[in-house]
Amino acid sequence: MSVRKTPLIIDTDPGIDDAVAIGAALHHESLDVKLLTTVAGNVSVDKTTQNALKLIEFFGTGTPVARGARQPLCMPYEDSSHIHGESGMGGYEFPEPTTSIHPEHAVNAIRETIMRSEEKITLVPIGPLTNIALFLAMYPELKSRIERIVLMGGSASAGNHTQTAEYNIYADPEAAKMVFASGLDITMVGLDVTSKATLTPDNVVKIRDLNETGNMLYSMFQHYRGGSLKTGLKMHDLCAIAYIVKPELFKTEKYFVDVESAGVYTAGTTIVDQKNRYNKEPNVNVCLDIDVDAFRTWAIECIAKAK
Repeated sequence: MSVRKTPLIIDTDPGIDDAVAIGAALHHESLDVKLLTTVAGNVSVDKTTQNALKLIEFFGTGTPVARGARQPLCMPYEDSSHIHGESGMGGYEFPEPTTSIHPEHAVNAIRETIMRSEEKITLVPIGPLTNIALFLAMYPELKSRIERIVLMGGSASAGNHTQTAEYNIYADPEAAKMVFASGLDITMVGLDVTSKATLTPDNVVKIRDLNETGNMLYSMFQHYRGGSLKTGLKMHDLCAIAYIVKPELFKTEKYFVDVESAGVYTAGTTIVDQKNRYNKEPNVNVCLDIDVDAFRTWAIECIAKAK
């Protein structure tokens, strides 16, 4: 009996942990990645687009790649190259990609993909939310054809880019504010779980020896500053894929969530109203905890399915 595949669009800014998430999604038997869209985030959109094309060619899936927003809606662009390196995916020598990018801007490519799909699409943003906000603003009539949004970003506690803000939300807080207010079914897979979802040194060695993909990821892990090879590497973006295919790994609660967009020190902070101080209707399913050992086992199994 064939497994029903969930159709996805992954909006991404590769990024070393993005590469892990993309590889897992492309090879999972229950997922059908229809499109990759790129956004300025970890590095510039030109670099994230090149990185996405390199990954698609490495994995040989032929998944279309569409270039998206070059900068946030309002605030100046600020990259995260201190975590991912100047190219975003240093450490492994990919050949220069020969595949052409999708002729449309990411926002229109998302529209086209949703319109063509017989089933509702799940959007999986694992970078800043600029493209998703633009899509929802330009094509609000297509909200009914979105199954849900499962995003990596935010925090119900502390930040990682500033004291209170997680990078993906901080990078474009106005966009994030628009997405959280969209009325769609949203799950926020934030730092409360992704900072715990590490691969240990032993896990990393095991991954290296699995296959060509494992060797590629191991090479890039040497340049990744999301944790360390000694204490454990944080697999932030992979958690969004894990939530879709294995939600039982996570403890979640539904809360009202909004984004601070005007604060001098707090821009990009996700306000997660766990004590119902604002008396607002809960709008976001918030991941609060994760079974770390089971996540590590699942992550290794996913990478083993790749080439």
